[in-house]
Amino acid sequence: MRAALVLLVALAAPVAAPVFAVQPDEMLSDPALEARARALSKGLRCPVCQNENIDDSDAPIARDLRVLLRERLTAGDSDTAAVGYIVDRYGEFVLLNPPAQGSTLFLWLAGPAMLLAGGAVAYASLRARSRAAEPGVGLTAAEQARVAELTKPEA
Repeated sequence: MRAALVLLVALAAPVAAPVFAVQPDEMLSDPALEARARALSKGLRCPVCQNENIDDSDAPIARDLRVLLRERLTAGDSDTAAVGYIVDRYGEFVLLNPPAQGSTLFLWLAGPAMLLAGGAVAYASLRARSRAAEPGVGLTAAEQARVAELTKPEA
Protein backbone atom coordinates (compact mmCIF):
# COMPACT_ATOMS: atom_id res chain seq x y z
CA MET A 1 0.00 0.00 0.00
CA ARG A 2 2.79 2.38 0.94
CA ALA A 3 4.69 1.66 -2.29
CA ALA A 4 1.56 2.41 -4.33
CA LEU A 5 1.17 5.76 -2.58
CA VAL A 6 4.81 6.67 -3.25
CA LEU A 7 4.39 5.67 -6.90
CA LEU A 8 1.22 7.77 -7.20
CA VAL A 9 2.95 10.84 -5.75
CA ALA A 10 5.96 10.33 -8.03
CA LEU A 11 3.70 10.14 -11.08
CA ALA A 12 1.61 13.16 -10.03
CA ALA A 13 4.59 15.42 -9.26
CA PRO A 14 5.27 16.45 -12.87
CA VAL A 15 1.58 17.27 -13.32
CA ALA A 16 1.59 19.47 -10.21
CA ALA A 17 4.74 21.35 -11.24
CA PRO A 18 4.27 24.94 -12.40
CA VAL A 19 3.53 25.25 -16.09
CA PHE A 20 4.30 28.30 -18.16
CA ALA A 21 1.91 29.36 -20.88
CA VAL A 22 4.68 30.01 -23.41
CA GLN A 23 4.22 27.53 -26.24
CA PRO A 24 7.14 25.99 -28.13
CA ASP A 25 6.08 27.71 -31.37
CA GLU A 26 6.42 31.10 -29.64
CA MET A 27 9.97 30.53 -28.41
CA LEU A 28 12.86 32.17 -30.23
CA SER A 29 15.68 30.04 -31.59
CA ASP A 30 18.29 32.44 -30.15
CA PRO A 31 18.66 31.61 -26.43
CA ALA A 32 19.87 35.13 -25.59
CA LEU A 33 16.82 36.75 -27.21
CA GLU A 34 14.50 34.21 -25.57
CA ALA A 35 16.03 34.97 -22.16
CA ARG A 36 15.49 38.71 -22.77
CA ALA A 37 11.89 38.05 -23.82
CA ARG A 38 11.23 35.97 -20.71
CA ALA A 39 12.75 38.61 -18.44
CA LEU A 40 10.70 41.40 -20.04
CA SER A 41 7.45 39.44 -20.07
CA LYS A 42 7.69 38.93 -16.30
CA GLY A 43 7.02 42.67 -15.96
CA LEU A 44 4.05 42.77 -18.35
CA ARG A 45 0.52 42.18 -17.06
CA CYS A 46 -2.08 40.13 -18.89
CA PRO A 47 -5.04 42.47 -19.57
CA VAL A 48 -7.48 39.60 -18.97
CA CYS A 49 -5.94 37.91 -15.92
CA GLN A 50 -4.84 41.27 -14.45
CA ASN A 51 -2.42 40.12 -11.74
CA GLU A 52 -0.63 37.52 -13.82
CA ASN A 53 2.29 38.19 -16.09
CA ILE A 54 1.97 37.30 -19.76
CA ASP A 55 4.33 34.33 -19.43
CA ASP A 56 2.01 32.62 -16.94
CA SER A 57 -1.29 33.47 -18.64
CA ASP A 58 -3.16 31.22 -21.07
CA ALA A 59 -5.37 34.06 -22.35
CA PRO A 60 -5.24 34.70 -26.12
CA ILE A 61 -4.31 38.36 -25.56
CA ALA A 62 -1.33 37.25 -23.45
CA ARG A 63 -0.18 35.04 -26.32
CA ASP A 64 -0.51 38.00 -28.69
CA LEU A 65 1.58 40.15 -26.33
CA ARG A 66 4.26 37.45 -26.02
CA VAL A 67 4.46 37.14 -29.81
CA LEU A 68 4.52 40.93 -30.25
CA LEU A 69 7.32 41.29 -27.70
CA ARG A 70 9.39 38.61 -29.43
CA GLU A 71 8.78 40.25 -32.82
CA ARG A 72 10.04 43.58 -31.49
CA LEU A 73 13.14 41.97 -29.98
CA THR A 74 13.83 40.07 -33.22
CA ALA A 75 13.49 43.35 -35.15
CA GLY A 76 16.37 44.72 -33.07
CA ASP A 77 14.52 46.87 -30.50
CA SER A 78 16.16 47.44 -27.15
CA ASP A 79 14.41 46.20 -24.03
CA THR A 80 13.10 49.69 -23.29
CA ALA A 81 11.89 50.22 -26.85
CA ALA A 82 10.12 46.84 -27.00
CA VAL A 83 8.29 47.41 -23.73
CA GLY A 84 7.60 51.02 -24.73
CA TYR A 85 6.00 49.84 -27.96
CA ILE A 86 3.62 47.58 -26.03
CA VAL A 87 2.85 50.32 -23.48
CA ASP A 88 2.10 52.77 -26.31
CA ARG A 89 -0.43 50.32 -27.77
CA TYR A 90 -2.04 49.01 -24.55
CA GLY A 91 -1.38 51.75 -21.98
CA GLU A 92 0.47 51.70 -18.66
CA PHE A 93 -2.02 49.14 -17.38
CA VAL A 94 0.06 46.35 -18.92
CA LEU A 95 2.99 47.15 -16.62
CA LEU A 96 2.97 45.07 -13.44
CA ASN A 97 5.04 47.76 -11.71
CA PRO A 98 4.20 51.11 -13.34
CA PRO A 99 6.55 54.05 -12.75
CA ALA A 100 5.53 56.70 -10.20
CA GLN A 101 4.99 59.51 -12.69
CA GLY A 102 2.11 61.28 -14.37
CA SER A 103 -1.28 59.71 -13.75
CA THR A 104 0.13 56.88 -11.65
CA LEU A 105 1.76 59.31 -9.20
CA PHE A 106 -1.68 59.95 -7.71
CA LEU A 107 -2.19 56.21 -7.21
CA TRP A 108 1.23 55.78 -5.61
CA LEU A 109 0.56 58.63 -3.15
CA ALA A 110 -3.12 57.90 -2.42
CA GLY A 111 -2.42 54.98 -0.08
CA PRO A 112 0.03 56.77 2.24
CA ALA A 113 -2.13 59.93 2.15
CA MET A 114 -5.22 57.98 3.21
CA LEU A 115 -3.23 56.31 5.99
CA LEU A 116 -2.08 59.70 7.30
CA ALA A 117 -5.60 61.15 7.03
CA GLY A 118 -7.06 58.18 8.92
CA GLY A 119 -4.42 58.56 11.64
CA ALA A 120 -5.24 62.28 11.99
CA VAL A 121 -8.98 61.56 12.29
CA ALA A 122 -8.34 58.83 14.88
CA TYR A 123 -6.05 61.12 16.88
CA ALA A 124 -8.58 64.00 16.84
CA SER A 125 -11.41 61.65 17.82
CA LEU A 126 -9.50 60.12 20.73
CA ARG A 127 -8.37 63.54 21.92
CA ALA A 128 -11.94 64.90 21.86
CA ARG A 129 -13.20 61.81 23.69
CA SER A 130 -10.58 62.12 26.44
CA ARG A 131 -11.42 65.81 26.97
CA ALA A 132 -15.13 65.03 27.25
CA ALA A 133 -14.41 62.39 29.91
CA GLU A 134 -12.79 64.92 32.29
CA PRO A 135 -15.17 65.65 35.22
CA GLY A 136 -16.62 69.12 35.38
CA VAL A 137 -15.78 70.06 31.81
CA GLY A 138 -18.75 71.73 30.11
CA LEU A 139 -20.97 71.89 33.26
CA THR A 140 -22.51 75.03 34.67
CA ALA A 141 -21.82 76.06 38.26
CA ALA A 142 -25.22 74.75 39.39
CA GLU A 143 -24.59 71.40 37.70
CA GLN A 144 -21.14 71.12 39.27
CA ALA A 145 -22.64 71.84 42.72
CA ARG A 146 -25.29 69.15 42.19
CA VAL A 147 -22.62 66.61 41.12
CA ALA A 148 -20.55 67.46 44.21
CA GLU A 149 -23.63 67.04 46.41
CA LEU A 150 -24.48 63.65 44.91
CA THR A 151 -20.95 62.29 45.12
CA LYS A 152 -20.25 63.59 48.67
CA PRO A 153 -19.88 60.71 51.12
CA GLU A 154 -22.54 60.63 53.82
CA ALA A 155 -21.38 61.13 57.38
